[in-house]
Amino acid sequence: MDFTGIIGLVAGLGLIFFGITSFTDMSAMKSFIDFQSMAITFGGTIASTLIAFPISYFKKIPSWLKITLQKNPYNPRKYIQLIVEFAQEARKKGLLSLEEKANDLSDSDSFLKNSILLIVDAIDPEKVKEMLGNELDSLDERHSQGWQFFEKAATFAPAFGMIGTLIGLINMLGNLNMDSSNGASTLGKGMAVALITTFYGSFLANLLLVPIGHKLHMRHNEERLCKEIVVEGVIAIQAGDNPKHIEQRLNAFLCEKERGEEGSNENSGGKKKREKKSKK
Repeated sequence: MDFTGIIGLVAGLGLIFFGITSFTDMSAMKSFIDFQSMAITFGGTIASTLIAFPISYFKKIPSWLKITLQKNPYNPRKYIQLIVEFAQEARKKGLLSLEEKANDLSDSDSFLKNSILLIVDAIDPEKVKEMLGNELDSLDERHSQGWQFFEKAATFAPAFGMIGTLIGLINMLGNLNMDSSNGASTLGKGMAVALITTFYGSFLANLLLVPIGHKLHMRHNEERLCKEIVVEGVIAIQAGDNPKHIEQRLNAFLCEKERGEEGSNENSGGKKKREKKSKK
């Protein structure tokens, strides 16, 4: 599980709580609890999201939340290593030898498995590229449903917060009697209640909806990167490219730091081997 999201949420709630109460005056919390304002902000956000998206999207919310909480299962360096191993096997024994090796892959590597089996079946390289490209397009379309859902809901929340504030101000000014002895205090209390909906809208959008949408988008980019590596590698294997050249080409998908770490590990390994030989 990725605990950073939970830590961030708890930290955000803690800072808001600290700002409201300073951990001394707990009675201040009462001023920030208003059920009518909650109904307008949270209920209005859900209502608008229901208008914008079909009910099937709401059924996917638990799985989307699960994705944001789990660790990233996609490691690009792992896929580069697997592709290089397949390339070495194909160079030694031919493409048909990859079938058994592909079938041994776990269910989490199903895209790599299916991609390898396509070239084992001797499908035309252009056709393979087209099929895998369609898979990536479908991935984009599927995954975009998640982050678009939360990003759109994040635009509704502050809007309903402002609607609630306007409703509160209209009611407050309509019932205000400046001739009364407590007119000023009534105005202050009414203004505080009216602004609570804006607080709820900003809280809902910026501490929950926007971060969740961004996390889903980030998880998609991580998965897509690995699958792009698989597509590039599989096509190179089918073309009969040298495994070392394939590795260099796939390393271009990684940032310099990741490539540098990999290179340093290889250099240190080579250095140790040379030291052992010199001792002999």
